[in-house]
Amino acid sequence: MKKMRKKHSKVKVMVSIGMLSSIAYLLMVLQFPLPYFPNFLFVDFSDIPAMLATLIFGPVAGILVELLKNVLDYVATGSQTGIPVGHIANFFAGIIFILPTYLVYTRIKSRKGMTLGLIVGTVIMAVVMSILNYYVILPAYTALLNMPDMRSYVIPFILPFNIIKGIMMSIIFMLLFIRMQAWINKFSVVNNA
Repeated sequence: MKKMRKKHSKVKVMVSIGMLSSIAYLLMVLQFPLPYFPNFLFVDFSDIPAMLATLIFGPVAGILVELLKNVLDYVATGSQTGIPVGHIANFFAGIIFILPTYLVYTRIKSRKGMTLGLIVGTVIMAVVMSILNYYVILPAYTALLNMPDMRSYVIPFILPFNIIKGIMMSIIFMLLFIRMQAWINKFSVVNNA
């Protein structure tokens, strides 16, 4: 009986991760630019389902949602470079946003803890993605597309863009979290038991 219950639980987790990945992919398709920023920077809210997966099923589930949504998007849209540079960047940005948020929230399980986690996640994501863009991502685009060096975009555009994107995601996630906090905590406790 315990084996069957455990197997049923694993299937439920896998189905949930698949559903959250599909929702994340759909949210990724609904991306939009922000005024005054270069046309290759888009905001999407696809990290929100990954954050839910992380809170309910743990960090591996959140990473899987981030991975699956980017694989789905790459298969559906491809990449200008042939190599999924943008998808890899999106994958790392999502992970760098959700993991610090999760770590802070697991230490302070309250709305204040989630708010602090989202602030920490936004700041870490903005800083780390600026560094990755300067040393890896933008040079990859320059090499693969024969474009001019765009590393000068990091401070005036990429850093503030990631801060604004993090703030927007945090606000929307907090609106969901306030309504779902008891359910998330109950569901994650059942899963971790």
